[in-house]
Amino acid sequence: MKICICSSMAFYEKFTALKKELESVGHSVIAPELEFETKRDDTSVGAFFDRNGGVDAFPLDHEVWKKKGKAINAHFRKIDNSECILITNYEKKGIPNYIGGNTFLEMGYAYGTGKKIFILNEMPTASAYKEEMMGMQPTILNGDILKIA
Repeated sequence: MKICICSSMAFYEKFTALKKELESVGHSVIAPELEFETKRDDTSVGAFFDRNGGVDAFPLDHEVWKKKGKAINAHFRKIDNSECILITNYEKKGIPNYIGGNTFLEMGYAYGTGKKIFILNEMPTASAYKEEMMGMQPTILNGDILKIA
């Protein structure tokens, strides 16, 4: 199956390893790419903003938002080129099974285009949009990638 991984970039190391595991069992995998910086211990876009004065330090017409928009569109094209998405959700900021705003946006896009949605771990209990995620009726894998079919 052709799978597009959707994930927080904070999980870069984990989803990169997962990509290799999925490929070893015969799947074709498209994964997010770093847009803002080179590979480091903390590759999240949020960390980039934190190191540079926070989100509000960048006015709406700043180049960083153009890059962010291009990255969102580029990932939508990856979803278009896949049969399904796999959301990798691990603990982040003390929240188990974290699914952030951008990943939720990608999930909604995939749902709107009729793609199958798989979530690696249980749904996050602390989410303002859990109701919407449940409405998209994803398949929860409970860590078992062999359930992707």
